[in-house]
Amino acid sequence: MVVRVGLDVSAVSQQPAGAGRYIVELAKRINSPEVDATLIAARGHATRWQEWSPSSTVIDPVPSSRPLRLLYEATMLGRGAAYGVDVWHGPHYTMPRRTSKPVVVTICDMTFFTNPEWHERAKVVFFRRAMQYSVQHATELISISETTTRALRDVLRPSIPITTIPLGVDHDRFSPAAAEAPLSDFDLPIDRPFIFFLGTFEPRKGLDVLLEAFRHVGARVQEIELWLAGQAGWHTSGTDDVIAAHPFASRIRRLGYVDDAAVPVLMRQARAVAYPSRGEGFGLPVLEALACGAEVVTTAGTVMEEVAGSAATLTSVGDSGQLADALLDALRRSAGDREARSHVAISRAAQFTWTATASAHRDVYRRLAKG
Repeated sequence: MVVRVGLDVSAVSQQPAGAGRYIVELAKRINSPEVDATLIAARGHATRWQEWSPSSTVIDPVPSSRPLRLLYEATMLGRGAAYGVDVWHGPHYTMPRRTSKPVVVTICDMTFFTNPEWHERAKVVFFRRAMQYSVQHATELISISETTTRALRDVLRPSIPITTIPLGVDHDRFSPAAAEAPLSDFDLPIDRPFIFFLGTFEPRKGLDVLLEAFRHVGARVQEIELWLAGQAGWHTSGTDDVIAAHPFASRIRRLGYVDDAAVPVLMRQARAVAYPSRGEGFGLPVLEALACGAEVVTTAGTVMEEVAGSAATLTSVGDSGQLADALLDALRRSAGDREARSHVAISRAAQFTWTATASAHRDVYRRLAKG
């Protein structure tokens, strides 16, 4: 029996990150002899989804603007006869309101409930309602980490099954060695040691803690630079002012959105990858950096600890002093110690693959199709 799955990809931007990256990687691999996917995209986006997932059927009936997209989802999306699907998958918290088919919804992150101050108020209101509806009306839920699953059970107490499926990493791209372009191909200097940060600029990412830590690191290691990559999020209007007033502002580089080809190069060549996030649904940059064999410093007591295990250095959330000490230790490590730690990082990351992620999703689809 071939299970026909409708996968809603309409909320993914042209520069996917976080949940968007999960949806893209899933769409690339979801088809198999047992599963046939139809991707439901926003209008005008069919071409890029066909490039990302050439084995899928792609249709683009969903309005591009967010208000109209949400209205379409509530009133039109999910009418099974129109799409010929057996199972619906809402991979980004939400689900169709009018389908008679089994529905699985992915819950990527519970911080809209546990830490609403990390998000824009409008998003908190919307995603809380969306998750509450999904918990009450979906057939099954997927969570992307045990940390998220625990929070989901504690906060929303769903009566439907939850399957925890960790995200993966593309080991062809994120690997310890590759015949890669030099940083100069991306208009970046090739002779500067640097600490690398990748993430959307928003309050929960801990960028404020990293900038404070760099005051101490920069004073002790004269040549080190801090390279910050990622799109501007919300509530970061003061970040430019903080950087401008920083005593080592001349050694802080704002890279903006970094091309996919450059990310693993930067992770491999960084002296350390810093990810001091206060909390995530998964923390994919940590896993990708480990797969590159990078020295990773991230936060204890978060999902990043779940993902990294003992392969990363862990510091207390919000503690710039601990973060500075951990980064200094990483910068001072001998070549032999760095190599040994790199092997541990690579071994840990090898436990996570997008192939396994897609396979676990297919298991859910087949189970739901059987009723």
